[in-house]
Amino acid sequence: MAKILSVACFALLLCAPGRAVGEGARSSATYRRIRTNLDSVPAIDTHDHIRPFDRLRGYVETEHGRGMNLYGLLFDSYLSVYKPPLPAPWKPGGPFQEWWGRAKRDLRDIRALSQYRYQLSAFQDLYGIDFDRVTDEQAARLNQRIFENYRDPKWLYHVITERANIELMLVDPYWDPYDFKTHYPFEVLVFRVGHLIRGFHASEFAQPAQDPYHFARQRGLKVESLDDYLQLVERFFRLAKEGGAACLKMHNSRTLHFENVSKERAARVFGRPRKELSEPEAKEFEDFMMWRLVELSAKYDLPFQIHTGQAKVDDAGLNPIRLTNLIRANPRTKFILFHGGFPWAGETAAVAMDSPNVWIDACWFPLISYSMAKRALHEWLEIVPSDRIMWGADTGHAEGVYAATDFTRRWVAEVLAEKVDAGDLHEEDALRIGRQILRENALKIFPLLKDRLWKHKGPLAPGKQ
Repeated sequence: MAKILSVACFALLLCAPGRAVGEGARSSATYRRIRTNLDSVPAIDTHDHIRPFDRLRGYVETEHGRGMNLYGLLFDSYLSVYKPPLPAPWKPGGPFQEWWGRAKRDLRDIRALSQYRYQLSAFQDLYGIDFDRVTDEQAARLNQRIFENYRDPKWLYHVITERANIELMLVDPYWDPYDFKTHYPFEVLVFRVGHLIRGFHASEFAQPAQDPYHFARQRGLKVESLDDYLQLVERFFRLAKEGGAACLKMHNSRTLHFENVSKERAARVFGRPRKELSEPEAKEFEDFMMWRLVELSAKYDLPFQIHTGQAKVDDAGLNPIRLTNLIRANPRTKFILFHGGFPWAGETAAVAMDSPNVWIDACWFPLISYSMAKRALHEWLEIVPSDRIMWGADTGHAEGVYAATDFTRRWVAEVLAEKVDAGDLHEEDALRIGRQILRENALKIFPLLKDRLWKHKGPLAPGKQ
Protein backbone atom coordinates (compact mmCIF):
# COMPACT_ATOMS: atom_id res chain seq x y z
CA MET A 1 0.00 0.00 0.00
CA ALA A 2 2.79 2.43 0.90
CA LYS A 3 4.41 1.74 -2.48
CA ILE A 4 1.12 2.40 -4.33
CA LEU A 5 0.65 5.68 -2.46
CA SER A 6 4.19 6.73 -3.30
CA VAL A 7 3.62 6.04 -7.01
CA ALA A 8 0.31 7.92 -6.89
CA CYS A 9 1.90 10.93 -5.21
CA PHE A 10 4.67 10.95 -7.82
CA ALA A 11 2.07 10.84 -10.60
CA LEU A 12 0.28 13.81 -9.07
CA LEU A 13 3.56 15.72 -9.01
CA LEU A 14 4.07 14.93 -12.69
CA CYS A 15 0.66 16.36 -13.50
CA ALA A 16 0.96 19.39 -11.20
CA PRO A 17 0.41 22.68 -13.03
CA GLY A 18 2.93 25.50 -13.24
CA ARG A 19 6.14 23.68 -14.21
CA ALA A 20 7.58 20.29 -15.05
CA VAL A 21 9.21 18.05 -12.49
CA GLY A 22 12.77 19.20 -11.83
CA GLU A 23 12.11 22.66 -13.22
CA GLY A 24 12.86 25.43 -10.75
CA ALA A 25 10.69 28.42 -9.97
CA ARG A 26 13.00 30.69 -11.99
CA SER A 27 12.14 28.65 -15.10
CA SER A 28 8.42 29.25 -14.85
CA ALA A 29 6.58 31.70 -17.08
CA THR A 30 5.09 33.24 -13.95
CA TYR A 31 8.53 34.01 -12.57
CA ARG A 32 9.67 35.54 -15.84
CA ARG A 33 6.65 37.84 -15.99
CA ILE A 34 6.99 38.94 -12.38
CA ARG A 35 10.76 39.36 -12.64
CA THR A 36 10.46 41.48 -15.79
CA ASN A 37 7.94 43.70 -14.04
CA LEU A 38 10.06 44.08 -10.89
CA ASP A 39 13.20 44.82 -12.90
CA SER A 40 11.40 47.91 -14.22
CA VAL A 41 10.73 49.26 -10.71
CA PRO A 42 13.11 52.11 -9.72
CA ALA A 43 14.13 50.70 -6.36
CA ILE A 44 14.62 52.49 -3.04
CA ASP A 45 17.64 50.93 -1.33
CA THR A 46 17.07 51.41 2.41
CA HIS A 47 20.57 50.49 3.59
CA ASP A 48 24.01 50.84 2.07
CA HIS A 49 27.57 51.95 2.86
CA ILE A 50 28.75 53.76 -0.26
CA ARG A 51 31.57 56.06 0.84
CA PRO A 52 32.62 59.19 -1.04
CA PHE A 53 34.21 58.01 -4.30
CA ASP A 54 37.78 58.82 -3.31
CA ARG A 55 37.33 56.97 0.00
CA LEU A 56 35.79 53.70 -1.16
CA ARG A 57 36.87 50.87 1.09
CA GLY A 58 38.23 48.52 -1.56
CA TYR A 59 41.07 50.69 -2.84
CA VAL A 60 44.52 49.07 -2.58
CA GLU A 61 48.04 49.78 -3.77
CA THR A 62 48.59 47.87 -7.01
CA GLU A 63 51.55 47.61 -9.34
CA HIS A 64 49.80 50.33 -11.41
CA GLY A 65 49.10 52.65 -8.47
CA ARG A 66 46.29 53.06 -5.99
CA GLY A 67 42.88 51.90 -7.16
CA MET A 68 40.12 49.33 -7.07
CA ASN A 69 40.81 45.83 -8.35
CA LEU A 70 39.31 42.36 -8.19
CA TYR A 71 40.72 41.82 -4.72
CA GLY A 72 39.16 45.11 -3.55
CA LEU A 73 35.70 44.05 -4.75
CA LEU A 74 35.93 40.64 -3.10
CA PHE A 75 37.48 42.04 0.08
CA ASP A 76 34.67 44.59 0.40
CA SER A 77 32.05 41.88 -0.08
CA TYR A 78 30.79 39.74 2.76
CA LEU A 79 33.40 37.06 2.15
CA SER A 80 35.47 39.06 4.63
CA VAL A 81 33.21 37.93 7.51
CA TYR A 82 34.66 34.43 7.38
CA LYS A 83 37.62 33.40 9.53
CA PRO A 84 40.19 33.60 8.12
CA PRO A 85 38.82 36.28 5.77
CA LEU A 86 38.42 35.33 2.14
CA PRO A 87 39.97 35.66 -0.35
CA ALA A 88 43.73 35.58 0.29
CA PRO A 89 45.16 38.92 1.52
CA TRP A 90 46.58 41.41 -0.96
CA LYS A 91 50.25 42.35 -0.86
CA PRO A 92 50.45 46.15 -1.40
CA GLY A 93 52.07 46.92 -4.72
CA GLY A 94 52.30 43.26 -5.67
CA PRO A 95 51.48 41.77 -9.07
CA PHE A 96 47.95 40.53 -9.68
CA GLN A 97 49.09 37.07 -10.80
CA GLU A 98 50.79 36.42 -7.45
CA TRP A 99 47.59 37.18 -5.51
CA TRP A 100 45.32 35.36 -7.97
CA GLY A 101 47.39 32.20 -7.70
CA ARG A 102 46.51 32.03 -4.02
CA ALA A 103 42.99 33.47 -4.21
CA LYS A 104 41.60 31.08 -6.82
CA ARG A 105 42.36 28.15 -4.52
CA ASP A 106 40.21 29.75 -1.81
CA LEU A 107 37.31 30.10 -4.24
CA ARG A 108 37.03 26.35 -4.82
CA ASP A 109 35.54 25.71 -1.39
CA ILE A 110 33.03 28.56 -1.37
CA ARG A 111 31.22 28.09 -4.69
CA ALA A 112 27.92 27.31 -2.95
CA LEU A 113 28.03 30.19 -0.44
CA SER A 114 25.35 32.83 -0.95
CA GLN A 115 27.97 35.38 0.10
CA TYR A 116 29.90 34.33 -3.02
CA ARG A 117 27.05 33.57 -5.41
CA TYR A 118 25.27 36.90 -5.05
CA GLN A 119 28.27 38.57 -6.72
CA LEU A 120 28.22 36.45 -9.86
CA SER A 121 25.59 38.47 -11.72
CA ALA A 122 27.76 41.59 -11.45
CA PHE A 123 30.69 39.84 -13.12
CA GLN A 124 28.41 38.31 -15.75
CA ASP A 125 26.19 41.30 -16.54
CA LEU A 126 28.71 44.12 -16.15
CA TYR A 127 31.84 42.38 -17.46
CA GLY A 128 30.61 39.37 -19.45
CA ILE A 129 32.53 36.94 -17.22
CA ASP A 130 31.27 33.58 -15.91
CA PHE A 131 33.20 33.85 -12.65
CA ASP A 132 32.55 30.21 -11.74
CA ARG A 133 34.60 29.27 -14.82
CA VAL A 134 36.97 32.23 -15.04
CA THR A 135 40.38 31.49 -16.53
CA ASP A 136 43.62 33.07 -15.38
CA GLU A 137 43.69 35.24 -18.51
CA GLN A 138 40.08 36.36 -18.02
CA ALA A 139 40.74 37.13 -14.36
CA ALA A 140 43.69 39.35 -15.30
CA ARG A 141 41.60 41.24 -17.88
CA LEU A 142 38.74 41.57 -15.40
CA ASN A 143 41.13 42.96 -12.81
CA GLN A 144 42.42 45.58 -15.25
CA ARG A 145 38.90 46.59 -16.34
CA ILE A 146 37.84 47.09 -12.73
CA PHE A 147 40.91 49.26 -12.13
CA GLU A 148 40.12 51.38 -15.20
CA ASN A 149 36.42 51.72 -14.33
CA TYR A 150 37.20 53.15 -10.91
CA ARG A 151 39.26 55.97 -12.34
CA ASP A 152 35.98 57.80 -13.00
CA PRO A 153 32.97 58.20 -10.67
CA LYS A 154 30.70 57.95 -13.72
CA TRP A 155 31.10 54.18 -13.43
CA LEU A 156 29.54 54.14 -9.98
CA TYR A 157 26.63 56.34 -11.12
CA HIS A 158 26.06 54.23 -14.23
CA VAL A 159 25.98 50.93 -12.36
CA ILE A 160 23.87 52.05 -9.41
CA THR A 161 21.31 54.32 -11.03
CA GLU A 162 21.06 52.80 -14.52
CA ARG A 163 22.09 49.14 -14.45
CA ALA A 164 20.77 48.39 -10.93
CA ASN A 165 17.86 50.82 -11.48
CA ILE A 166 18.09 52.39 -8.03
CA GLU A 167 16.51 55.79 -7.61
CA LEU A 168 17.44 56.57 -4.01
CA MET A 169 19.83 54.97 -1.54
CA LEU A 170 19.92 55.43 2.25
CA VAL A 171 23.57 55.50 3.25
CA ASP A 172 24.80 54.70 6.77
CA PRO A 173 28.07 56.70 7.08
CA TYR A 174 29.64 54.68 9.90
CA TRP A 175 33.06 56.15 9.02
CA ASP A 176 31.93 59.74 9.80
CA PRO A 177 28.55 59.81 11.59
CA TYR A 178 28.69 63.54 12.45
CA ASP A 179 29.36 64.75 8.91
CA PHE A 180 25.61 65.21 8.25
CA LYS A 181 26.26 65.63 4.52
CA THR A 182 25.57 63.51 1.46
CA HIS A 183 28.08 62.93 -1.32
CA TYR A 184 25.95 61.60 -4.17
CA PRO A 185 22.73 63.04 -5.63
CA PHE A 186 20.99 59.67 -5.19
CA GLU A 187 22.13 59.44 -1.54
CA VAL A 188 19.86 59.96 1.48
CA LEU A 189 21.43 60.61 4.87
CA VAL A 190 21.12 58.15 7.76
CA PHE A 191 22.14 59.21 11.27
CA ARG A 192 24.14 56.41 12.94
CA VAL A 193 23.50 56.52 16.68
CA GLY A 194 24.62 53.21 18.19
CA HIS A 195 27.89 54.55 19.56
CA LEU A 196 26.01 57.21 21.55
CA ILE A 197 24.70 54.67 24.05
CA ARG A 198 28.31 54.18 25.26
CA GLY A 199 28.87 57.85 26.01
CA PHE A 200 29.35 57.56 29.77
CA HIS A 201 33.05 58.40 29.30
CA ALA A 202 35.26 59.77 26.51
CA SER A 203 37.59 56.78 26.77
CA GLU A 204 34.92 54.66 25.06
CA PHE A 205 35.80 56.20 21.70
CA ALA A 206 39.03 55.28 19.94
CA GLN A 207 38.23 57.04 16.66
CA PRO A 208 37.77 60.84 16.74
CA ALA A 209 35.25 60.70 13.89
CA GLN A 210 32.86 58.67 16.08
CA ASP A 211 33.66 60.46 19.37
CA PRO A 212 30.89 62.82 20.53
CA TYR A 213 33.29 64.39 23.04
CA HIS A 214 35.73 65.22 20.24
CA PHE A 215 32.84 66.84 18.34
CA ALA A 216 31.96 68.88 21.45
CA ARG A 217 35.54 70.01 22.11
CA GLN A 218 35.94 71.22 18.54
CA ARG A 219 32.92 73.48 19.06
CA GLY A 220 33.72 74.67 22.56
CA LEU A 221 30.89 72.70 24.15
CA LYS A 222 31.27 71.43 27.73
CA VAL A 223 30.10 67.92 28.53
CA GLU A 224 30.56 67.62 32.28
CA SER A 225 27.30 66.04 33.38
CA LEU A 226 24.66 63.66 32.13
CA ASP A 227 22.41 66.63 31.33
CA ASP A 228 25.21 68.12 29.20
CA TYR A 229 25.57 64.83 27.37
CA LEU A 230 21.83 64.56 26.73
CA GLN A 231 21.81 68.09 25.32
CA LEU A 232 24.68 67.15 23.02
CA VAL A 233 22.82 64.08 21.81
CA GLU A 234 19.72 66.13 21.05
CA ARG A 235 21.91 68.63 19.21
CA PHE A 236 22.98 65.75 16.94
CA PHE A 237 19.33 64.97 16.24
CA ARG A 238 18.66 68.55 15.23
CA LEU A 239 21.71 68.61 12.95
CA ALA A 240 20.68 65.30 11.39
CA LYS A 241 17.17 66.56 10.77
CA GLU A 242 18.48 69.79 9.26
CA GLY A 243 20.84 67.76 7.08
CA GLY A 244 17.93 65.83 5.61
CA ALA A 245 18.35 62.55 7.48
CA ALA A 246 15.59 60.05 6.80
CA CYS A 247 16.16 57.79 9.80
CA LEU A 248 18.46 56.53 12.55
CA LYS A 249 20.65 53.42 12.45
CA MET A 250 21.97 51.41 15.36
CA HIS A 251 24.57 48.67 15.07
CA ASN A 252 25.81 46.87 18.16
CA SER A 253 26.83 43.39 19.28
CA ARG A 254 25.40 43.48 22.80
CA THR A 255 22.05 42.10 23.87
CA LEU A 256 18.99 43.80 22.42
CA HIS A 257 17.21 43.76 25.76
CA PHE A 258 17.19 47.30 27.15
CA GLU A 259 15.76 47.96 30.60
CA ASN A 260 14.02 51.28 31.33
CA VAL A 261 16.72 52.57 33.69
CA SER A 262 16.15 55.75 35.70
CA LYS A 263 18.12 58.91 35.03
CA GLU A 264 19.42 58.85 38.61
CA ARG A 265 21.04 55.44 38.11
CA ALA A 266 22.52 56.49 34.78
CA ALA A 267 23.94 59.67 36.36
CA ARG A 268 25.88 57.54 38.87
CA VAL A 269 27.68 55.90 35.94
CA PHE A 270 28.34 59.00 33.85
CA GLY A 271 31.90 60.31 33.90
CA ARG A 272 33.50 57.03 35.01
CA PRO A 273 35.70 54.95 32.67
CA ARG A 274 34.66 51.39 31.96
CA LYS A 275 37.54 49.97 34.04
CA GLU A 276 35.87 51.46 37.13
CA LEU A 277 32.46 50.03 36.29
CA SER A 278 30.94 46.64 36.69
CA GLU A 279 29.38 45.12 33.59
CA PRO A 280 25.83 45.67 34.96
CA GLU A 281 26.62 49.35 35.64
CA ALA A 282 27.86 49.92 32.07
CA LYS A 283 24.78 48.13 30.73
CA GLU A 284 22.51 50.34 32.84
CA PHE A 285 23.87 53.46 31.20
CA GLU A 286 23.55 51.94 27.74
CA ASP A 287 19.99 50.88 28.50
CA PHE A 288 19.08 54.36 29.74
CA MET A 289 20.52 55.97 26.61
CA MET A 290 18.76 53.57 24.27
CA TRP A 291 15.40 54.57 25.72
CA ARG A 292 16.33 58.25 25.29
CA LEU A 293 17.29 57.62 21.64
CA VAL A 294 13.99 55.87 21.03
CA GLU A 295 12.11 58.82 22.52
CA LEU A 296 14.05 61.25 20.33
CA SER A 297 13.31 59.03 17.34
CA ALA A 298 9.61 59.69 17.87
CA LYS A 299 10.11 63.39 18.70
CA TYR A 300 12.05 64.09 15.49
CA ASP A 301 10.07 61.61 13.37
CA LEU A 302 13.17 59.63 12.42
CA PRO A 303 12.39 55.89 12.09
CA PHE A 304 14.85 53.69 13.95
CA GLN A 305 16.78 51.04 11.98
CA ILE A 306 18.19 48.44 14.38
CA HIS A 307 20.72 45.73 13.57
CA THR A 308 19.30 42.38 14.67
CA GLY A 309 20.47 38.81 14.36
CA GLN A 310 23.65 36.89 13.50
CA ALA A 311 23.92 34.96 16.77
CA LYS A 312 27.10 36.63 18.00
CA VAL A 313 25.86 36.74 21.59
CA ASP A 314 25.96 33.46 23.48
CA ASP A 315 22.52 33.87 25.05
CA ALA A 316 20.82 34.75 21.73
CA GLY A 317 20.83 38.38 22.81
CA LEU A 318 20.46 39.61 19.21
CA ASN A 319 17.14 37.83 18.78
CA PRO A 320 14.58 40.57 17.91
CA ILE A 321 12.26 39.16 20.59
CA ARG A 322 14.56 40.91 23.07
CA LEU A 323 13.28 44.29 21.83
CA THR A 324 9.64 43.58 22.67
CA ASN A 325 9.49 45.59 25.90
CA LEU A 326 11.11 48.62 24.23
CA ILE A 327 8.84 48.44 21.21
CA ARG A 328 5.60 48.06 23.18
CA ALA A 329 6.46 50.95 25.50
CA ASN A 330 7.19 53.31 22.58
CA PRO A 331 4.29 53.04 20.11
CA ARG A 332 5.12 56.41 18.48
CA THR A 333 8.56 55.21 17.40
CA LYS A 334 8.83 53.37 14.07
CA PHE A 335 11.18 50.41 14.51
CA ILE A 336 12.85 48.76 11.50
CA LEU A 337 14.37 45.35 12.24
CA PHE A 338 17.41 44.82 10.03
CA HIS A 339 18.62 41.63 8.33
CA GLY A 340 15.29 39.93 9.01
CA GLY A 341 16.70 38.97 12.39
CA PHE A 342 18.76 36.17 10.79
CA PRO A 343 18.68 33.42 11.91
CA TRP A 344 15.54 34.32 13.92
CA ALA A 345 13.33 35.10 10.93
CA GLY A 346 10.21 33.62 12.53
CA GLU A 347 10.70 35.59 15.72
CA THR A 348 11.14 38.75 13.64
CA ALA A 349 7.78 38.16 11.99
CA ALA A 350 6.17 37.50 15.38
CA VAL A 351 7.45 40.85 16.69
CA ALA A 352 6.13 42.66 13.59
CA MET A 353 2.80 40.85 13.83
CA ASP A 354 2.41 41.93 17.45
CA SER A 355 3.45 45.56 16.92
CA PRO A 356 2.09 47.81 14.14
CA ASN A 357 5.06 50.17 14.64
CA VAL A 358 7.54 47.51 13.42
CA TRP A 359 8.85 47.01 9.88
CA ILE A 360 11.07 44.18 8.62
CA ASP A 361 14.07 45.07 6.47
CA ALA A 362 15.65 42.12 4.68
CA CYS A 363 18.90 43.95 3.90
CA TRP A 364 21.75 41.44 3.67
CA PHE A 365 19.52 38.43 4.47
CA PRO A 366 19.40 36.90 0.94
CA LEU A 367 23.16 37.41 0.68
CA ILE A 368 23.69 35.37 3.85
CA SER A 369 21.47 32.45 2.82
CA TYR A 370 19.26 32.66 -0.24
CA SER A 371 17.31 29.52 0.71
CA MET A 372 16.65 30.70 4.25
CA ALA A 373 15.63 34.12 2.96
CA LYS A 374 13.15 32.48 0.60
CA ARG A 375 11.56 30.51 3.41
CA ALA A 376 11.48 33.66 5.53
CA LEU A 377 9.74 35.77 2.88
CA HIS A 378 7.13 33.07 2.36
CA GLU A 379 6.45 33.16 6.12
CA TRP A 380 6.58 36.95 6.46
CA LEU A 381 3.99 37.41 3.73
CA GLU A 382 1.72 35.00 5.61
CA ILE A 383 2.18 36.80 8.95
CA VAL A 384 2.94 40.48 8.32
CA PRO A 385 1.07 42.98 6.10
CA SER A 386 3.01 43.47 2.87
CA ASP A 387 3.36 47.22 3.45
CA ARG A 388 5.83 46.55 6.28
CA ILE A 389 8.61 44.69 4.44
CA MET A 390 11.62 46.43 2.83
CA TRP A 391 15.06 45.63 1.45
CA GLY A 392 18.56 47.09 1.23
CA ALA A 393 21.69 46.11 -0.69
CA ASP A 394 24.02 46.67 2.32
CA THR A 395 27.25 46.77 0.31
CA GLY A 396 30.09 49.19 -0.35
CA HIS A 397 30.83 49.50 -4.09
CA ALA A 398 29.01 49.64 -7.42
CA GLU A 399 29.32 45.96 -8.35
CA GLY A 400 28.17 44.91 -4.89
CA VAL A 401 25.10 47.14 -5.12
CA TYR A 402 24.24 45.78 -8.56
CA ALA A 403 24.69 42.17 -7.48
CA ALA A 404 22.74 42.54 -4.23
CA THR A 405 19.91 44.34 -6.03
CA ASP A 406 19.76 41.65 -8.71
CA PHE A 407 19.76 38.95 -6.01
CA THR A 408 16.96 40.75 -4.18
CA ARG A 409 14.78 41.15 -7.27
CA ARG A 410 15.29 37.44 -7.98
CA TRP A 411 14.43 36.54 -4.39
CA VAL A 412 11.22 38.56 -4.31
CA ALA A 413 10.12 37.45 -7.78
CA GLU A 414 10.79 33.78 -7.05
CA VAL A 415 8.80 33.74 -3.81
CA LEU A 416 5.90 35.65 -5.36
CA ALA A 417 5.88 33.34 -8.42
CA GLU A 418 5.75 30.29 -6.16
CA LYS A 419 2.78 31.74 -4.31
CA VAL A 420 1.00 32.57 -7.58
CA ASP A 421 1.65 29.13 -9.06
CA ALA A 422 0.44 27.51 -5.83
CA GLY A 423 -2.81 29.47 -6.05
CA ASP A 424 -2.04 31.49 -2.93
CA LEU A 425 -1.91 34.88 -4.70
CA HIS A 426 -3.35 36.47 -7.80
CA GLU A 427 -0.61 37.70 -10.06
CA GLU A 428 -1.75 41.32 -9.93
CA ASP A 429 -1.47 41.19 -6.13
CA ALA A 430 1.98 39.64 -6.36
CA LEU A 431 3.15 42.48 -8.64
CA ARG A 432 1.80 45.07 -6.22
CA ILE A 433 3.55 43.35 -3.28
CA GLY A 434 6.82 43.21 -5.17
CA ARG A 435 6.64 46.92 -5.91
CA GLN A 436 5.84 47.60 -2.25
CA ILE A 437 8.93 45.74 -1.06
CA LEU A 438 11.27 47.28 -3.62
CA ARG A 439 9.99 50.87 -3.48
CA GLU A 440 6.61 51.91 -2.13
CA ASN A 441 7.06 50.87 1.49
CA ALA A 442 10.20 53.01 1.77
CA LEU A 443 8.36 56.01 0.32
CA LYS A 444 5.62 55.44 2.88
CA ILE A 445 7.76 55.19 6.01
CA PHE A 446 10.23 57.88 4.82
CA PRO A 447 7.85 60.46 3.26
CA LEU A 448 10.63 63.04 2.70
CA LEU A 449 11.95 60.78 -0.06
CA LYS A 450 9.05 61.76 -2.31
CA ASP A 451 10.57 65.22 -2.77
CA ARG A 452 13.90 63.68 -3.85
CA LEU A 453 12.72 61.41 -6.63
CA TRP A 454 14.55 62.20 -9.86
CA LYS A 455 14.18 59.37 -12.36
CA HIS A 456 11.37 61.18 -14.19
CA LYS A 457 13.79 64.08 -14.85
CA GLY A 458 16.47 62.09 -16.64
CA PRO A 459 19.78 60.36 -15.74
CA LEU A 460 22.09 61.60 -13.02
CA ALA A 461 25.73 62.48 -13.51
CA PRO A 462 28.55 63.23 -11.05
CA GLY A 463 28.09 66.69 -9.61
CA LYS A 464 24.41 66.92 -10.58
CA GLN A 465 22.11 67.57 -7.62
